[in-house]
Amino acid sequence: MSSEVAGVRVPGGRAAEAARMVCEEYADKALYHHCLRSYFFGAAWAQERGLEFDRELFFVSALLHDLALVPPFDSHTVPFEEAGGHLARVFTAGLGWPTDRRSRAAELIVLHMREDVDPEVDVESRLLQVGTSADVSGAGLEVFSAPFRDALVRQYPRLGFAESFVRLFRDQAERKPGCAAARLLAGKWAERTECNPLDQG
Repeated sequence: MSSEVAGVRVPGGRAAEAARMVCEEYADKALYHHCLRSYFFGAAWAQERGLEFDRELFFVSALLHDLALVPPFDSHTVPFEEAGGHLARVFTAGLGWPTDRRSRAAELIVLHMREDVDPEVDVESRLLQVGTSADVSGAGLEVFSAPFRDALVRQYPRLGFAESFVRLFRDQAERKPGCAAARLLAGKWAERTECNPLDQG
């Protein structure tokens, strides 16, 4: 993993490396790259606006945010983002994080599938929303420079991500029809995802 892309760096330390290692081990390469790109998009958005944020918390949450889509952590009873929040609480307990910080990691993951959060209220949650939206459906992609986007995709290629991710969401929607993934699929989300400009270059 590159520690920096176009001036945006990842945090060092045990927590960040453990999250990266777990994501790489359990996610396929396309999903792993998505988690990394989501971090870089969110961190770049913050840096461009001069926003202070907890880089370690954001990185750990970004690397874990979709792991409940993979079979070992999938839940048949709760939406994947809620299952992901529980996974984050367990993972960060193993790191010795205090309860409040563990709850924050879970909160970021749950909220990334909810309505937009004001960065003045919760900057890290907003960054995960920005990063995942840009990388999945291309929402807000226009605020990132072409050189940054090109460098990011060159470092972490898409590898058919859009098609595989839509397939994962369809599976979630079939089994949990009241979940946020199902609501997205009821609209034009799948079409936007499959037409993401990041896949057009």
